[in-house]
Amino acid sequence: MARRLRADMIAATRASLIAAAREAFGTIGYAAASMDDLTAAAGLTRGALYHHFGDKKGLFAAVIDQIDAEMTIRLRAVSARAADPWTGFRDSCAAYLAMAREPEIQRIMLRDGPAVLGDPWGWPLQNDCIRMMAQGLNELVREGVLAPLDPEAVARLIFGATQHAAQWIAHAPDPEAALRAATDAFDAMLKGLLRKPA
Repeated sequence: MARRLRADMIAATRASLIAAAREAFGTIGYAAASMDDLTAAAGLTRGALYHHFGDKKGLFAAVIDQIDAEMTIRLRAVSARAADPWTGFRDSCAAYLAMAREPEIQRIMLRDGPAVLGDPWGWPLQNDCIRMMAQGLNELVREGVLAPLDPEAVARLIFGATQHAAQWIAHAPDPEAALRAATDAFDAMLKGLLRKPA
């Protein structure tokens, strides 16, 4: 019972720090968010932050992980609503691009994330995403929906294109116009992967 209570307290402390940090990082940004303000907002001490996350950068990485997990759930829901796996894949790519308009995702994932954590290609969650995408593409190749191309190569190209397009949308003077242009171009690019009738 005591062990369970301690585990619940640890989880509650982590959740409080992540929630406070997410609010601050999403509104004023990583650089402007002070550790004292973060811990005060969570009703905790700086020692709690150090104990659970090591430092501010570790807390930021935990916020990135939380947002990424939520984005994944949303994208899977978009894919699940589609009439078939290929449409689901295409729709989830378009939905990812649309997320680049959301202020929290813009600031935390697309602006501060690379500045604080370095090149996203080195983030573990990015590699997991590529691996899952390659598995889905491999299935579409096996079913004859896509041309017989290397699924990992295709996944890396698509992932790179969506990442770069999302950055463009997030930084564009007119994000809506950039989203429309990127979605049209991306849809045309994806159609090029379809297996041509014999």
